[in-house]
Amino acid sequence: MTLLATALDELDRNLLALLRVNARESTANLARRLGVARTTVVARLGRLEQAGVIAGYTVRLGQDAAGGGLQACVSIAVQPRSGRDVLRRLNKMPEVHLLCSVSGEFDYVAWLHAASADQLDALLDTIGEIDGVTRTTTSVVLARKIDRGGVLP
Repeated sequence: MTLLATALDELDRNLLALLRVNARESTANLARRLGVARTTVVARLGRLEQAGVIAGYTVRLGQDAAGGGLQACVSIAVQPRSGRDVLRRLNKMPEVHLLCSVSGEFDYVAWLHAASADQLDALLDTIGEIDGVTRTTTSVVLARKIDRGGVLP
């Protein structure tokens, strides 16, 4: 039975929470904060990585260090059976950093990064003109208040 087939225990969840705050934290410090042996942390990390719970470690840039520009969240509604074509077109746009299919009144939510308001406006026009897109709603990110995983670039 794989780790994904079983629930994470409290130690796993606490370890993951600490790594979300600082993925570069040393195993010794993680062990101290969790009240376990360093070897336990190393074993848990290995098991979580092997099971795919931890897919990698990355750098999250600060809000101002990401090269400036604007970040926006765009909800996209598409016509029935148009999803694959819309997905292909969105995949070709480098400004689209994350695309998720969602339930509810929209079919997709896209996280965008644009260098300027003019570029964002043009990008939104391009998305709206894709065959199969029926409606979009956009929210521009003003500030990150909580960031636990770097969903935005």
